[in-house]
Amino acid sequence: MTLLAVERIKLFTTRSPLWCTLAALAVTIGFAALIAGVSDPADEPTTVASSQFGYGFGLVVVMVMAALAVTTEYRFGTIRATFQAVPNRTAALLAKTSVVAAFAGVIGLAAAFGSLGISTLIRPNADLMVNTAFEWRVVAGTGLVFAIAAVVAVSVGSMIRHSAGAISLLLIYSQLVEGLVLLIPKVGDDIHRWMPFNMANHFLTGNPDRTGRPVEAGPGLSDITIGPWWALAYFAGFAAVLLIGAVIATNRRDA
Repeated sequence: MTLLAVERIKLFTTRSPLWCTLAALAVTIGFAALIAGVSDPADEPTTVASSQFGYGFGLVVVMVMAALAVTTEYRFGTIRATFQAVPNRTAALLAKTSVVAAFAGVIGLAAAFGSLGISTLIRPNADLMVNTAFEWRVVAGTGLVFAIAAVVAVSVGSMIRHSAGAISLLLIYSQLVEGLVLLIPKVGDDIHRWMPFNMANHFLTGNPDRTGRPVEAGPGLSDITIGPWWALAYFAGFAAVLLIGAVIATNRRDA
């Protein structure tokens, strides 16, 4: 509990988490407001799924926040004091990861329900009640995806240690590399189905999607054949592998 309290204090006494939180909420909820405001109720009715269209933008900001939570400690040398006070580096890193992931999950929930709320205000006549398992997953599940993505970002930040390098790698991979895989002849589609962030997207948008929405009315529909919860487990496994690598690197290298 002491380690968790220390990491919580370190996280909330710096400005970057505050600004990243505000940015993540603003861009996600703002995009939901934009989609609800410009859509034609006759052709593109506002749905629970379409209200979550901007979750990917908030996810990027949260990963930046999570990476900065560890790379700034290496930048300013405060990580040395942490490891001197807590010789068990594994425990220190796991505590930091837990605190950052929990905070990211809260941001994800706030962004998802905030997006749903603003869409309801703009389109009061739309059917935006969260009733089905899919609708609960696409809204409440955003917190799980944000939390796991934060573990990925902390792990990458711990291994690279430089803010610019870690953030660049996270953004390039999540926003470009997985999409570019589709351009590989013959096998691109098959490889893309097993990309970790595509799996996270499948958890939020995959079957059963009973809303009957068109592709443009929400996050891209997934063509992965495994169940959504198995897709989330796959994404969590990817994060766990990176975290194990980060623990090994942190214990082997000098602070």
